[in-house]
Amino acid sequence: MERRLRILVAKPGLDGHDTGAKVVARALRDAGLEVIYTGLRQTTDQIVSAALQEDVDFIGLSILSGTHLFHAEKLIDQLREKGMGHIQVIVGGCIPQGDVPKLKELGVAGVFRPGTSFEELVAFLATEKN
Repeated sequence: MERRLRILVAKPGLDGHDTGAKVVARALRDAGLEVIYTGLRQTTDQIVSAALQEDVDFIGLSILSGTHLFHAEKLIDQLREKGMGHIQVIVGGCIPQGDVPKLKELGVAGVFRPGTSFEELVAFLATEKN
């Protein structure tokens, strides 16, 4: 039996809007992934700790507050420091197109802006893990 992909969906920082993260988490679950949702206002330390405990393949950051560069860089640095650099980070939310290359330079595997279909997201995760 093949292990299902596991993704941790997290809302870092003070952003208090999580409807989109919950919708994405449900869509991923419905597509057959194991989804762990951490809830609102998580620190990067909390996210890294949860990722370790849950043995995830991906961390999906849902960010609407404009702090995507800060949180992605901090999270990826912490993952590498703890020997968890194999966990891929994706970012979704209101991300300006001009910031996509910057996020990729930081090590973000994928950036999903408004309008991305759930099918596209699931296909990306399946392709990236194989």
